[in-house]
Parts: sequence; structure tokens; C-alpha cells
Amino acid sequence: MKKIVVIGGSRGIGNAIVNALVSENQVINISRNQPDQLHQNLTHYSCDILTDQLPTIDAIDSLIYCPGSINLKPISRLKLEEFREDFEINVIGAVKAIQHFLPILKNGKNPSIVLFSTVATKLGMPFHASVAAAKAAVEGLTKSLGAELAPTIRVNAIAPTVTNTDLASKLLRNEKMIENITERHPLKKFLNPDEVAAMAAFLISDKALSISGQIFELDCGIVSFKI
Repeated sequence: MKKIVVIGGSRGIGNAIVNALVSENQVINISRNQPDQLHQNLTHYSCDILTDQLPTIDAIDSLIYCPGSINLKPISRLKLEEFREDFEINVIGAVKAIQHFLPILKNGKNPSIVLFSTVATKLGMPFHASVAAAKAAVEGLTKSLGAELAPTIRVNAIAPTVTNTDLASKLLRNEKMIENITERHPLKKFLNPDEVAAMAAFLISDKALSISGQIFELDCGIVSFKI
């Protein structure tokens, strides 16, 4: 049984990851809100990743950092503070978690880290300047740490397309938008959180011991995208 820390597991993709892992692993969720589910293998710490002290944990095999943002505006309407806020939650929060847990993670069994990017970093999507810039930094962090922490700790990132979560609710707020999003993906679908959780579960598993420093795009076949 692995001991897995999930940052941001109370909702969305993070919560789906907790659900996917908790039956066969000891899962420690760290987020502002407690997950709805109860399980004997699940421990929760209430914590704001940007402002609070992270808890001390005696052993960790994997760290999964899920917090993110979708702040979609034209560049003319994006304030510098919004760029800073997106960078803080997507990048600085991840760095804070990694630095805090790194000493104990090094002692884990086949230890690994999973971060989250977005397909917007590669596709050049309109109105994504702030989030794409922040997530591009996450991808750079993934590749750098994949090299730096090898061979002890594997580091990978998942870059999903639109996923049916509260965070993406503005993109899926009516039937017309859902139809447009669906049609722009060659597979004629967008993601559900369980699909992303399955990729995260694979990347921390012993089946992925030769994979590190990689960005895995869950894109439903998309090669171009306009809102």
C-alpha cells in the first residue's frame, strides 16, 4: 500500500484522484475543504497551500499537486495581479509542496511527483495568456526536476483538455457551448475527471518506473482550438 499526498483533492480532478486511489492506498488530502467522501484510508488536513504551513508527514511515496486556475480574458483585460495570482497557485504552490515534502519523499518506495499543465500551453488558445504562461512554467519545472531528482524521484505532468469540473463550468455552461467544445475535438468528446485520475494513478504506479520528465497530453485528439 502506497502513501500518497494529494494537494487539492476536495473537488474536481483532485477529488477524482482521491477516489481512484483511496481503496488500495493510504491517501492524505491537503486542501482548504474536506472531501465529501469518507474512507478508512483517507486522512484530511485543512490547509491553504499559499498561506498556511504544510503538515508534517512521516512517510510519502507519491505527491500529486492538483490546484489550478482557468482565468480566461483578452490580454487587454488581464491585470498584472491576475498573472501573479495564476502563477502563485499553479507554480509557487507546487514548488512549496515539493520543497516541503522532498526530504521525506526521497525515502519513499519508487517515489514520484505528478503535476498538472494544460493543452493550452501547446495549442496557442485565445484568452489563455495568463493560465498558459503559468502552466508553461509547470512544464519547465517538470522537465527540470525530472532531470535533477533522477534516478530517485520521477516527475511527470498531465496536460488535460477541457474537463467536466466546477473549474471549467464557464466553458460548459450551456448546451451550445458543450456542443461546440465537443465538435472541436476529433474524438467528439471532452474529458471527465475519472479519465484524468486514471492517468495520474498510472504515472505513480510501478508500471511507469521508466517514465520521468514527461508531459502527457489528454487532448481527445485536438490539434487546434478556438473559443
